Amino acid sequence: MTLDKDKAVALLNQIMELELAGVVRYTHYALMVYGYNRIPIVEWLNKQAEEGLLHARKAGELVTLLEGHPSLAIGPLLETHQHDTNSICSIPVGDILRQSLAHENEALKAYYQLLELAQGKSVLLEEYARNLIVEEEMHADAVRKMLRQPCGVTK
Repeated sequence: MTLDKDKAVALLNQIMELELAGVVRYTHYALMVYGYNRIPIVEWLNKQAEEGLLHARKAGELVTLLEGHPSLAIGPLLETHQHDTNSICSIPVGDILRQSLAHENEALKAYYQLLELAQGKSVLLEEYARNLIVEEEMHADAVRKMLRQPCGVTK
C-alpha cells in the first residue's frame, strides 16, 4: 500500500491552517484579558500561541517533505464580539476556554484523519499524528478542567 500524497498534503495544509488560526486566536485572547487573574491566564494563552506556531511549522515541513506546497491560508477565526461598545472590555475567560476547546476538537479531528490515512503507509506521518494527538488530547483535557467549577463554588 502506498500513501496518497495529495490527500496527506491536503490534510497537513488543513492542520497548518488550523494551527495558524490558533496562533492568531490565542494571541488576540491574551490581549483581551483584564483583571486580577490576568497574568497567569495571559501566560497560558501566549504559551498556546507559541505551541500552535510550532505545530504549524511541523505540518509545513511535512508538506514540503511530501513535495507539496504549504498553504498561505489561515483557518477560521472565532470571535465572541463580547466587547462593551463604549470601552475595551475583557472577553469572559469561560468564552475563551470554550472557543479553545472547540478549536482543539477541530485540530484533533484533522490529526485523527491524518493518522487514518497514514496507517500502514508512512511510519513518519503515523508517529507525527500520534504525537500531536497526544498533545492535543492533553491540552483539551486541561481546558475541560479549567472549565469545571472548583469544589464548593456554586454558579
